[in-house]
Amino acid sequence: MRFPKLSLPFVAIVLAMLPAVLDQTILATALPTIAGDLGTVADVSWVVSAYVIASAATIPVWGRLGDRLGRKPVLELSLALFLAASAVCGLADGLTALVAARAVQGAAAGGLMTLAMAAVGDLVSPRERARYQGYIAAVFALATVAGPLAGGLLTEQVSWRWVFYVNLPLGLVALAGLRLRLPATAGTRPAARFDYAGALLLTAATCALMLVCVWGGTRFAWASAQVVGLVAVLAGTAAALVWRERRAAEPAVPLDLLRLPTVALSSAAFFLSTASLFAVTVFAPLYLQAETGASPTAAGLMLVAMMVGVTASTNFAGRRIAAGGRYKRYPLAGLALMAVGLAGIAALAGARSQLATVLCLGVFGLGFGMVGQVLTVIVQNGVERRRLGTAMATTNFFRALGGAVGAAVLGAVFASQGGVVPGVRLVFAIAAPLALLALALVWRLEEAKLGQEAPQRQGAGGGPGAERPTPPSRSAVGAAR
Repeated sequence: MRFPKLSLPFVAIVLAMLPAVLDQTILATALPTIAGDLGTVADVSWVVSAYVIASAATIPVWGRLGDRLGRKPVLELSLALFLAASAVCGLADGLTALVAARAVQGAAAGGLMTLAMAAVGDLVSPRERARYQGYIAAVFALATVAGPLAGGLLTEQVSWRWVFYVNLPLGLVALAGLRLRLPATAGTRPAARFDYAGALLLTAATCALMLVCVWGGTRFAWASAQVVGLVAVLAGTAAALVWRERRAAEPAVPLDLLRLPTVALSSAAFFLSTASLFAVTVFAPLYLQAETGASPTAAGLMLVAMMVGVTASTNFAGRRIAAGGRYKRYPLAGLALMAVGLAGIAALAGARSQLATVLCLGVFGLGFGMVGQVLTVIVQNGVERRRLGTAMATTNFFRALGGAVGAAVLGAVFASQGGVVPGVRLVFAIAAPLALLALALVWRLEEAKLGQEAPQRQGAGGGPGAERPTPPSRSAVGAAR
């Protein structure tokens, strides 16, 4: 690493994010056992839904708080809350208690993901950010594969409760690392009070949207009173949110950020690329099992091809950006490869070939690895440091919405076809143009060569007021125009 002193703070940041990433996948193999102990399979789905909804709803609030109060204390708070909720999940003796604890856990996870990514932006220079984000992406890829396997082993060998308890040792080590090694950054300390009304409206609107995506076409028909009522709540709270944020002195959701092309275009690209990723993570294993004869374990292992591609391309792109400072070519190439991989699965679905599917997954992974991390770097270098948390929250929010909307739309498309092969063919045929649309958006981004200057950092034990925020570099200003 170019900055050796960053090793321990960066490891602490990654360890802080790891439990939140694992908890998105580790429950997959434990849910049947949890259903047998605490409820039914239909009811236990809320263990997943509560986490996803709460995480998406609180992401913007955490980002704003991090900018106001300083990212280090707010990141520590979110990690402590996550660990406490994990312990309660493991101790839960009923489904209601487990779902409630999972909602708190999801709310804390929203802070972990957003604030940790922003903290990386505080630690390293603009040109080095892609390389460090690449390391994070590699950890994500590993956790995505390891999560279901670890969940199955813990459930079979010990108890499903250890799916939650395993967060505690990892999280406590991360909390100690953050406390002792992560440099503190000063918050903005605005004169106006925090916009609690805006935060409440945002949470209500996000919850309504996520419930529409989770329930629509599955638990309730799209034309049912429940879904129509949720859409009405969504429209009302969204309108009230826009009205409120235009008038608030310090809005919880600064709408002016979305007027920056860097943030707006990157957020839209995140939304579309995440929606297309859903086609792979859900329907590729289903297709491999139902049509090619692969076992559940074999189907999961075949996704390793995608993860290998992600890991290889993230590290390649990160190192090339660190060496030359140019970045735009990588998400463009990545989105093109994603579209090729998705279109390949759609075209070859009728062949029922495991090899062809794995090759297409590898191509998709190579592409996806050059998208997310670089878009994050583009946004980090397109805003002032004092707004890094809010900017990261905005992109993460659209990433979460992309997954939810992608799940709803592509799931409905698949169900409408009446068979696995026609369903998969149409789902991937729709997902490929989504990647191309994201490519068209990234094409419109202006590129400015990234600088090599390191952010000012204080000692690990300093107070939050000991550091003055670094003004935005010329490259940041250029990227924002």
